[in-house]
Amino acid sequence: MEASFDITLQMVIAVVAGISAQVLAAYIKVPSIVFLLLFGIFFGADGIGLLHPHLLGIGLEVIVALATAIILFEGGLDLELRELGRVSTSLQLLVTLGTLITLVGGSMAAHWLGEFPWPIAFLYASIVVVTGPTVVTPLLKQIKVDRQVATLLEGEGILIDPVGAILAVVVLDTILNGDADPFNAITGLLVRLGIGAAIGGAGGWLLSLFFKRANILSFELKNLVVLASVWGLFTLAQMIRSESGLMTTVMAGAVFANSSVPEERLLRHFKGQLTMLCISVLFILLAADLSIDSVFALGWGSLFTVLALMFVVRPINILLCTWNSDLNWRQKVFLSWVAPRGIVSASVASLFGILLTQRGINGGDAIKALVFLTILMTVFCQGLTAGWVAKLLRITSKQATGAVIVGCNPLSILIARFFQERGETVVMIDTDPEASEQAQAQNLRVLTSSALDANVLEEAGLDSVGTFLAMTKNGEVNFVLAQRAAEEFDPPRVLAVYPRDPQAKNKSKVLQAFLPEFKIKTWNQHLNDEQVKLGSMILKDPGFSLQKIQLQALIRTGDLLPLFVERDDKINLMAAGDTWQVGDRLIYLLHDPRPDLLKRLSGGNQSTRLSLENLPEVEEIPIGKLSQLSATDAPTP
Repeated sequence: MEASFDITLQMVIAVVAGISAQVLAAYIKVPSIVFLLLFGIFFGADGIGLLHPHLLGIGLEVIVALATAIILFEGGLDLELRELGRVSTSLQLLVTLGTLITLVGGSMAAHWLGEFPWPIAFLYASIVVVTGPTVVTPLLKQIKVDRQVATLLEGEGILIDPVGAILAVVVLDTILNGDADPFNAITGLLVRLGIGAAIGGAGGWLLSLFFKRANILSFELKNLVVLASVWGLFTLAQMIRSESGLMTTVMAGAVFANSSVPEERLLRHFKGQLTMLCISVLFILLAADLSIDSVFALGWGSLFTVLALMFVVRPINILLCTWNSDLNWRQKVFLSWVAPRGIVSASVASLFGILLTQRGINGGDAIKALVFLTILMTVFCQGLTAGWVAKLLRITSKQATGAVIVGCNPLSILIARFFQERGETVVMIDTDPEASEQAQAQNLRVLTSSALDANVLEEAGLDSVGTFLAMTKNGEVNFVLAQRAAEEFDPPRVLAVYPRDPQAKNKSKVLQAFLPEFKIKTWNQHLNDEQVKLGSMILKDPGFSLQKIQLQALIRTGDLLPLFVERDDKINLMAAGDTWQVGDRLIYLLHDPRPDLLKRLSGGNQSTRLSLENLPEVEEIPIGKLSQLSATDAPTP
């Protein structure tokens, strides 16, 4: 009874400490692995001595294996094949050539700087090949970097995890068995990857088929079926060939996620929570089992080994693997900086340390200590500074450009053309084929479908653009669409044309587009009648107050509609609550019923580019009119 209670106590402490670390990290807004490592060391033998993972015995290996299977399956769920297609070449090179570069470069650093014998140096390098998605994914969610960069980092972390783990097993087998034949090593690697991919692909397809047809089952039961299937596929692959189960879980998750499974998004939430629990427990247990004295005993050579891995091997890796890509130098610098190691490295190192010690081979404790030193340095140095580096390099999603616009009408088409002519990506969505054709005639990309479908929004690329605008004829529908877009995709700026509703507005991230009393029907009619001019003006000081008074007077009469505000070289759609500042460039539509109007705004000539004018009727304020404008006319913007 006492032994079972000790094991129970160990698991309870691990769970409580892990969840506490997650909560604290979320509150302070730092990567959770930072506090998981600190809490694990604090509760371990070198801390207050409450956690002793060795008491779990072989159960620790079981926990590591099953938890890693869940983590990698959830990572596979996040593999978006459409997104990966944009960076497929670079990703393929990172998983293949990049693995080789890290293996060779890391082993050279460990041998020459850390003074490890070549076999142990190669084993270390094979373990730290992986860049853990357990660290990268939460980190990217927190700092919200450019989508192309995020996709590449996530894809690398997820795909290289099984490749690196299997590579490490092959290297370990070579050391334990004394077989240095490279042909056998490569064959063993490819066989494990092939078996794992085949079982995972077939299992993921069968699981998606079951999900689509098992309508009688509750969603909660379906979740448990998926969990049982993941562990079953993992075990089956392990029985056929050891260490092939890791690839199986990744492939199963990827195939399942890309099979258009109903309720797949809800499944992601369940698996995300389960993964968070697994990560919390594993990091706490593995960190608690670490001896700090063994880390310090490595000496300065090991510190230089890790630094060489971070500042020499990784940049060379990124430079060669992205040589012919369309990534700019800022994106490449960020990719070179962010490569934290995670749970797979920690678990593999812990397991290998035990196996080497059991076989009487020196270096087991040193390998584990060096890998954990690598995790600590990459997580603390790269993880804690990633947000600052992303802002410095200006690759955060807050600086994302482009727009997804729901509703094809004259005004929305004009706005879409404006985005497009600035070189920004724009996609329009509408259920009406006739309206879609009108937008397509303007060389705009249009999806003729419902924006209520999350898959349609994904296809439109909403997760990588800066603005979402819902401006159909139905204001209530617009607000619902914008709310769903904000909740599921969280773009930097979400706007909708909807009736004034202060309560709804206060409870949502949705901004009211243009003006509180904006009448979309009226302005669409003006555009159809070719009774508008497209103008721009810069708000200057002195004269800023008078400019605002003039603009507000034209807005109240319904003659002027502010569309965009350009500030610090960034342009945003005008929202009802936006304020104007000195130096802003305002882009607007002016209603003018005179016959000499800009006919090209009607869309009659798709080859004619939009042009902005400085309109005297807006820029020049008549002296006589000033006396009629009271101070109460000052605009709220």
